[in-house]
Amino acid sequence: MSDALTLPAETRERAGKGASRALRREGRIPAVIYGGKEEPITIHVEEKALVKLLMTGHFMNSIVQIELGKDSVRTLPKDVALHPVTDRPTHVDFLRLSKGSKIDVSVPVVFINEEASPGLKRGGVLNIVRHELELVCDNDKIPGEIEIDVTGKEVGDSIHISDVTLPAGSESAITDRDFTIATLVAPSALKKADGDTSSADADAEGEAGGE
Repeated sequence: MSDALTLPAETRERAGKGASRALRREGRIPAVIYGGKEEPITIHVEEKALVKLLMTGHFMNSIVQIELGKDSVRTLPKDVALHPVTDRPTHVDFLRLSKGSKIDVSVPVVFINEEASPGLKRGGVLNIVRHELELVCDNDKIPGEIEIDVTGKEVGDSIHISDVTLPAGSESAITDRDFTIATLVAPSALKKADGDTSSADADAEGEAGGE
């Protein structure tokens, strides 16, 4: 799991678009903490502090401790609204994490031991179908990434979710099928496919020109 992040915040006394615009002019971003069978808490955070966390690259997959005075609320970011022109954050939703609860997260996939794959060593290409896995995890055991070992993989092999050993406390959110995560293909197969497409286009143009 990615290290927990800390974000100081203050409660919002006023809601509404006008109040939110006023906060943004002051360099603050409105946000809300919800879930956990408790009432939502409307808050605001410093824009610079939020952007710094967003720039870590793993904000959406990290536990964020929201500090409200002497209190601290354990959360998981669920949505960040961005301005359509400036890409500046305009609002954030945080899910309150209750002890012992499970959450749905998307966790990035990392392939390891590529040098130990005979197919890759001979020039094969790893065709990644899913760059992230949808998992249901214990909220205190969120993996930062899922490593998939390609040792011994040959051209033509496929890697399915059933081939992956998930960390303790995690399971696939998709349970109705053994979906493909990646395949190992030959470069020649890719070139042949491109060539067939080009030939088909050329034939079509030729037929069009003869009409």
